[in-house]
Amino acid sequence: MTGPSPKDWVKAIHPYVPGKSATGSGMRAAKLSSNENPLGTSEKARAAFAAQAAGLERYPDGGATALRESIAQRHGLDPDRIICGTGSDEVLHQAAGAFAGPGDEVIYVRYGFAVYEIAIRRVGATPVIAPDRDYATDVDAILAAVTERTRVVFVANPNNPTSTYTPREEIARLHAGLPDHVLLVLDQAYAEYLEDDEDDGGLALAMSASNVLVTRTFSKIFGLAAERIGWGYAAAPIIDAMHRIRLPFNVTIAGQHAAIAALGDEDFVASSRAHNAKWRSWLTAEIDKLGNAGLRTLESKANFLLVLFNGAVTAESAYHSLMERGYIVRWLPGQGLGHGLRVSIGSEEETRGFAAALREIVGEAA
Repeated sequence: MTGPSPKDWVKAIHPYVPGKSATGSGMRAAKLSSNENPLGTSEKARAAFAAQAAGLERYPDGGATALRESIAQRHGLDPDRIICGTGSDEVLHQAAGAFAGPGDEVIYVRYGFAVYEIAIRRVGATPVIAPDRDYATDVDAILAAVTERTRVVFVANPNNPTSTYTPREEIARLHAGLPDHVLLVLDQAYAEYLEDDEDDGGLALAMSASNVLVTRTFSKIFGLAAERIGWGYAAAPIIDAMHRIRLPFNVTIAGQHAAIAALGDEDFVASSRAHNAKWRSWLTAEIDKLGNAGLRTLESKANFLLVLFNGAVTAESAYHSLMERGYIVRWLPGQGLGHGLRVSIGSEEETRGFAAALREIVGEAA
């Protein structure tokens, strides 16, 4: 018997593989594979979420009106130009779905976020990978890849999984070099971990330009990964097109209330940023001490490090050895990073324990 056959471009998709949540043995482990907030969730957000338990029979506000207004107030934006989704992932899919299709090309940088290729292939468009510059976004390479078929360009800043950052002037140069009909999507999932003087200017561009979409998420610094809440900001015609393919009632009632409360808890966000900066710096220094063993970290502006292995210990062997010791990290051979491990910044205990385990693994191979 033969059944329905999926489209060729769907068959070409490699499903997204999330970070592992448990070891193979089921032992208690430090999960450093998904870039979650080690401080948990704002108590204000948790309380707002719990307060909605009595209304489970009700559909949420499909337009997430109060949430959009809260986001707009926080960032000085027009609420009518904000769209919400189930994580920023859905907003990225909306961008590809509204502006690309069969015969079109969509560009992203090598070692870019895995969801980009899925979103591109899902609509039958052709992914075009621009070469990187030492694992970072190369603006000239992106501009050189633009053709008459280009419709969308995805850039994560800071980038996942490399943790690299593209400064404001380079983002402006990229936008200036793109044709007006090409949508520039700036994925800012980790923007809240940047210092104030590191703003890449994406939201300012989206306020004035007709072809810029900025996406953000509540999954990282706000600690609401379980609820899958993201948003995007762009010119009204872009948002209107994306609304046409947006799933109805996509953000839950409890999620909307939790996100609003999370936006108002500036102390929790500041504490999360400070914790991340302290332990990211500490862990970077500890790993850099292992440079003689072929280990290298890329400068990170996010809440994780990418550790590259170029010595006797391979990333794959370290991944399994760390798992045996109770530390789950992310090995990414499917993204061309078989020689690297992405490691989330955890609690103090988790971060110190991971560093000790890695030193032990490298020492055993010496």
